[in-house]
Amino acid sequence: MTSTKRIGFFLGPLLFILLYFFFPVDLISPDAPKVLALAAWMLTWWITEAAPIPVTAFLPMVGFPLLGVMKISQSTAPYANPVIFLFMGGFMIALALQKHKLHERIALQLIKLTGTSGNGIILGFMLASALLSMWISNTATAMMMLPIAMSVVNLLLQDAGSIQNLGNKGDRNFAVGLMLSIGYACSLGGMATIIGTPPNVVFVGLLNEFYGIKISFAEWFIVGFPVAALLVFANYYLVTRLIFPNNLEKIKGSDELIASRLKELGSIRKEEKLVLTIFSITAFFWMFQQPINSVLNLDLLNDTTVAMCGGLLMFIVPINFSQGEFVLHWSDTEKLAWGILFLFGGGLCLAEGLDKSGIIPAVGKWIAGHGTFTIWVTLLVIVISVYLSELMSNVALVNVFIPVVFGISNVMEVNPVLMGLPVTLGASIALMFPIATPPNAIVFSSGYIRIQDMVRAGFWLNIISILIIWGISITVVNWLFL
Repeated sequence: MTSTKRIGFFLGPLLFILLYFFFPVDLISPDAPKVLALAAWMLTWWITEAAPIPVTAFLPMVGFPLLGVMKISQSTAPYANPVIFLFMGGFMIALALQKHKLHERIALQLIKLTGTSGNGIILGFMLASALLSMWISNTATAMMMLPIAMSVVNLLLQDAGSIQNLGNKGDRNFAVGLMLSIGYACSLGGMATIIGTPPNVVFVGLLNEFYGIKISFAEWFIVGFPVAALLVFANYYLVTRLIFPNNLEKIKGSDELIASRLKELGSIRKEEKLVLTIFSITAFFWMFQQPINSVLNLDLLNDTTVAMCGGLLMFIVPINFSQGEFVLHWSDTEKLAWGILFLFGGGLCLAEGLDKSGIIPAVGKWIAGHGTFTIWVTLLVIVISVYLSELMSNVALVNVFIPVVFGISNVMEVNPVLMGLPVTLGASIALMFPIATPPNAIVFSSGYIRIQDMVRAGFWLNIISILIIWGISITVVNWLFL
């Protein structure tokens, strides 16, 4: 255990004791010291990872009933929120994509289309990473793309042995730019859909929990996809033209490498076709559920129902019925990120405690004062979100910061989506440090990137990202939700 984890392990309970016994009971409400104490414990363990993050998420489930904040039936309810099952269905679909290597085939075909020049290869990897991370885990996407990218870089390395010994600056810039672009694209692509990255799901759940406002898959896509697309291409231009230009016309052997990887996959198999069919049907109903409901004059379809139907189909559509082979078997769910689902529940439970105890309204009133909502307030909360996400888990950030933003929205009497959605998008912009996101850490592990390379690129990309998210927020988000 690292020193940070050891310190955090004891600091969390210590903060709980201090706040529980010494926070003024009459300042906000009698329950406020209890909720703040538990929130401080959770936040400390989330930041330091002194205990597994999903384990920490169970603290409010047992803590709130023991402290008398709410009944056990109330504290367990958030762990069965419909948004959690939306993500579970998405996880099941992603498992099928990964199990049958359909995601790898899609990635290789995209890379093949963009050409084999230095910039063409980087663009191909970025598009493939961003597209896949819209639907499957950002971490899983980065893990899949990294070995393929390293194979391409090895064509340049040959006998050089390391990136430091590459023959020219263009080769080194290509290797660095490729690795950075993959890591960044995995994070940025997830912003496009509700299920693309955990913070999106947390925000949607909190919004429904607090206000009964539901953001559909299509509504999120109208906002998230333009943001993700603009950020991916801004990233591509900045990395390949300004920060790490490579000027490589063609990577010798790259055509053969991609062709050999596709040859290993062989022609598209029956199981891949079935996965692609189910995935396409699910995506169709996600996008067009509202028109279908209107035509049928029934509130029949919603994001969660569609996601779970798609996920369940993976288990009941047979590849070979006589032999009992299906697209997915229950044993495949051993690879499902169950911890993330529990993390959502813990965040929703904590937020409910913060709200019921009066903490969120009090903080919102204190921050907002007597001010009025302007586009500059939106810019400020985006900046805070982006730079906090460099230091802490983006899921933990959204769990803690979004309820505060809701409090500010209430005081300013503005639709909570107008500030909450930009904050959530900003939480995915953590591009400066290896520890900021799993994709950053994965590509950094390649050994081709120095910390100063990531800081240098991430610094400028953070600024561009803030401006793009802000621009979409004061235009598209206002138009859609105002």
